[in-house]
Amino acid sequence: MDARYFYLGLFVCVAGCSQKTNAPLQWREVASPAGPGSNTPNLFTATDGRIFLNWTAQLADKRHALRFAVYENGGWTTPQTIAEGDNWFVNWADFPSLVAFADGALAAHWLAKSGEGTYAYNVNIALSKDAGKNWGNAILPHRDGTPTEHGFVSMLPWQDDRALVVWLDGRNFAQLSNGHHETAVPTEEMTLRRATLDKNGEMHDEALLDARVCECCQTDAALTANGAVVVYRDRSMQEIRDIGIVRFHNGSWTEPKILHADNWEHHGCPVNGPAVAANGAFVAVAWYTAAQDTPHVRLAFSNDEGATFGQPIEVGGGDPIGRVDLILLPDNSALVSWMEQMESDGEIRVRRVRADGWRSESQTVAQSSAKRASGFPRMARHENEIVIAWTQVGDPSTVRTAATKLQDNK
Repeated sequence: MDARYFYLGLFVCVAGCSQKTNAPLQWREVASPAGPGSNTPNLFTATDGRIFLNWTAQLADKRHALRFAVYENGGWTTPQTIAEGDNWFVNWADFPSLVAFADGALAAHWLAKSGEGTYAYNVNIALSKDAGKNWGNAILPHRDGTPTEHGFVSMLPWQDDRALVVWLDGRNFAQLSNGHHETAVPTEEMTLRRATLDKNGEMHDEALLDARVCECCQTDAALTANGAVVVYRDRSMQEIRDIGIVRFHNGSWTEPKILHADNWEHHGCPVNGPAVAANGAFVAVAWYTAAQDTPHVRLAFSNDEGATFGQPIEVGGGDPIGRVDLILLPDNSALVSWMEQMESDGEIRVRRVRADGWRSESQTVAQSSAKRASGFPRMARHENEIVIAWTQVGDPSTVRTAATKLQDNK
């Protein structure tokens, strides 16, 4: 392993107030199953504890494939292919995902072009009922039929044995020549929509969640004790682009609201969405803002399934560029990852934060790149093991992964 890119012996505090909280964690790089020409990794932890890694592979003749592997016994299984195509929309910020149902069935999404416009593309979802050996035909969660932008998807296993699908939907831009927001007038809005997908491939309950949102920031979603929370970047008529939240609670969706008033006025999409994690009624949300022309990575906690949040805690120091992710640890502290701008280039950093405001030292996981091609590092956890995945910029690019175990606090 090249020491320029990865640091062993990463110190992360992981366990409340016991004497073992400051014990060091040793990260180890795990041989990636993705190989050269891979990018846009994503991670998902199933209810049975399996951690899934999916990524995009560059093939010959401008074709792409969506592939996945499972983390088992300290390494990755042999990759399996979900889908291939020659008309895909592959983008550093709008990346595919995979989720697992309780019975082991899988759902995965990718993006495919729907028209000549640069940003005319659809969400494609495929299902597998045999643990990924065979996949069905592509399903569109949106039924508007317009050659406009549909992407930035979040998927979750859902009630009634369905999957919840949330995405940004550009159907209101259908009359534009290129189908994208950059030439839009103020009355044409990017929207946040949702639907549910059953295991027979049928879509249900498509509906609007928010009628005006930021055009190309990632969404995220998490299950709570009584429903779900969805977070995204909102967009006011005054171009304030703070983090929005909607909740499914006790059988119905709430009205959108702003999680915290950063008051970031930004005349363009920052391409920097939030991240959310939940454990019962406990919810944590991390996000990037550059309000008052100062970059921040912030974190807020909720004890009531996202109905209310405490004051944000500053996570990033120095010069963060965002691209956040987070996971909750067994003690309900949060481990937050983000990209940091350095003189040489960029770094992937992590920091553990508790709801009482305590923060560990920020630590570098890997040297990376501040370029867009480095994408968004992703994290997942099962019990005491944490996995992180990122894109190493190069010619070709390569998805890399590492793992560590939390300190045993017995």
